[in-house]
This record gives sequence, structure tokens and C-alpha cells, in this order.
Amino acid sequence: MFRRVAGKTLGFLGYAIQYGCIAHCTFEYVGEIVICSGPSMEPTIKNYDVLVCENLSRHLYSIHKGDVIIAKSPNKPNVNICKRVIGLEGDKVCISAPSNLAKRHAYVPKGHVWLEGDNLKNSTDSRNYGPVPYALIRGRVSFRIWPLNSFGALQDSPNKRVLQDN
Repeated sequence: MFRRVAGKTLGFLGYAIQYGCIAHCTFEYVGEIVICSGPSMEPTIKNYDVLVCENLSRHLYSIHKGDVIIAKSPNKPNVNICKRVIGLEGDKVCISAPSNLAKRHAYVPKGHVWLEGDNLKNSTDSRNYGPVPYALIRGRVSFRIWPLNSFGALQDSPNKRVLQDN
């Protein structure tokens, strides 16, 4: 009796560990579903939109200017941020706030990206904490799955001019 119970328990534990490893590898290397909150990406991404984030891009180094990405916050590593890539390594970016008359520029260092929210007036981004190391990128947002009325690919940045000027 004890052997049978122990055997079934160990069998169940083995399956649980296997499925846990498969889930971990899937979410770490293939993709995941994320819920974004906060106003920094409005109107592109609204509060509590549910998005699909694919993680293969970061491993294949195929993050491009204009992509919306999920990254670890440089200030709070336990928090993920959702921002748009404005500049890649070597790009010249504007580092001053949109309201400043005197515009300051800088170059994105090697191994970093420059991230900004689409809602420039209400976003904590690279203008506050500087360039973000590429290693902090979790993945690229592929499309929105909730709310259903806006299911599909994300729209272009409302600040498209900013992307083209840099």
C-alpha cells in the first residue's frame, strides 16, 4: 500500500517538474501573455490591455526602432515596463523633455537601447533613467488580444515624426 502511494506521488511529482520546466522554457524563450497597466503608452496601449509578447526577437537580436517591447525596469528590477524603442546603439536621440525649447541630444551606447512611452507627457522612460541595456529586454509585443474590439497588431506610434527624425 505504502509503495503504491509513494510511487504515484513520485510519478505525479515527476510530471509536475517536467511540465514546470516546459512552461518555464516556453515563457522564457518563446513568448508570454502580459497585461500592461499605466498611462505611459496611451493611446497605443491602454490600461489593462492584454498583449502577446514573443521572446525570440531578443535572443536573435532582431529588435528594431519602432518596436514596442517589454523590459525589466532599470530602476526597479522586479517591475516590467512596456515602451517603444526610439533608438538603437549608435543612434542619436533627443534627451530633453518635449516641453523644453533647447533640445539636447546624445548617442545610444553600445549594447543599449533608448526607450520612450508614446504618451511623452506622462511617461517615465529613458529620458529619466538613460539608455537601457539590451539584456533587460524581455521580448517584443506582437499583438493585442484584449479588449476584443482592438484585437490584432498594434498601431504605429503617434510620435512617428520623432522616430523618423532620430
